[in-house]
Amino acid sequence: MPGCQSGGSEEAMGSAPRVLVTGASGLLGRAVCREFQSGSWSVIGTAYRRARPRLIRCDLTDEDAVRGLLHEHKPDVIVHCAAERRPDIVERHTEAAVNLNVHATSMLAKEAALCGATFLYISTDYVFDGRNPPYGEDDTPNPLNVYGRSKLEGERETLRLCPAALILRVPILFGEVESVSESAVTCLWLRVQDTTESCTLDHCQQRFPTDTRDVAAVCRKLCERARQEPSISGIFHFSSNQQMTKYEMGVSMARAFNLPCDHLIPLTEQLAASTLRPMNSQLNCSRLELLNLSVEPRPFNTAITDCLWPFTPDKRWRQTVFH
Repeated sequence: MPGCQSGGSEEAMGSAPRVLVTGASGLLGRAVCREFQSGSWSVIGTAYRRARPRLIRCDLTDEDAVRGLLHEHKPDVIVHCAAERRPDIVERHTEAAVNLNVHATSMLAKEAALCGATFLYISTDYVFDGRNPPYGEDDTPNPLNVYGRSKLEGERETLRLCPAALILRVPILFGEVESVSESAVTCLWLRVQDTTESCTLDHCQQRFPTDTRDVAAVCRKLCERARQEPSISGIFHFSSNQQMTKYEMGVSMARAFNLPCDHLIPLTEQLAASTLRPMNSQLNCSRLELLNLSVEPRPFNTAITDCLWPFTPDKRWRQTVFH
């Protein structure tokens, strides 16, 4: 099919429900695939730049490719994780980011509605300006940057073309990474480890770092419930409840591995930045909780240990074996 390359012959799907995960090679997409597999779903993962064996290489901005993909695999559920999620990159490469974050989302939502698949779109707390937290699902968005605007437009296109869709807004994420630079949380590890010189870390912007395993579990619970109850639709929020600045994340990482943290200096003045970010976009997650669709978020100190231990000096051989 145009724009798509299969990652090899698929195993017989049987009668298990089928989920198509876009961005399956990414930080969240990998966790979502594992979670659905553990729940006995048949998982079809797509990727593009980082396509690998067992994934289908597909350009989600190619309408014929998307249509052909859904026609061939006939998923019961689509979890749309693929996005350009780096705000600074979106500012510099706006057209490409909007193509993925808005236009590809629009096509997927339209095709999902046509084929009757449950559609779950992953969005962000950056749709809010961070001036009046916490934010409920019905609060008025006011994104500060192009990334937030593109994800908000993706939400609107999703609900316009697929009114029964699910939207899950999440905050800054971390999890099992292939390199520490893959997450804005784990990338702090390089600064934590380098004790040779002092390093300033932001101590103004409040964040709620959330483990991708928890987000993936919520995705599966949401999709399974929505398939049983069509009234389950619209916007949901999920987030860890631990409020932390980047400085506090760095200190927590150091303590988790019994490393010194005296070289980490809290930066308490808000510096001018090329890309504006909300000061505190805390999400109110009560809608998920009321429907018993939430999970208890993992504590940051234990969750961050899970994903950083392969990058400690005495474990580096394991990193090579696993990746």
